[in-house]
Amino acid sequence: MEGTVYLLCAATALACGLLLLRGFRRTRTRLLLWCALCFLTLFAENAILFADRVIFPDVDLLLVRRALALAGVSVLVYGLVWDAPRR
Repeated sequence: MEGTVYLLCAATALACGLLLLRGFRRTRTRLLLWCALCFLTLFAENAILFADRVIFPDVDLLLVRRALALAGVSVLVYGLVWDAPRR
């Protein structure tokens, strides 16, 4: 049951990332690119979480998971702060 929740979270993050990339390709709005990269990184973090908890329960992948989550949020913050249109 626990593994199913992890996979559903990963699938949701992947779907969001792919839909945002599709929107970026159509409109070339850079904020969509940063959001897509964030969600794709969060997908990788959720996939590692599944591997950590279900496939390899004896291996601790906490540092990898946290690094991926930090990278994803950092990409989004960069896009929101530094790539925002100037007024």
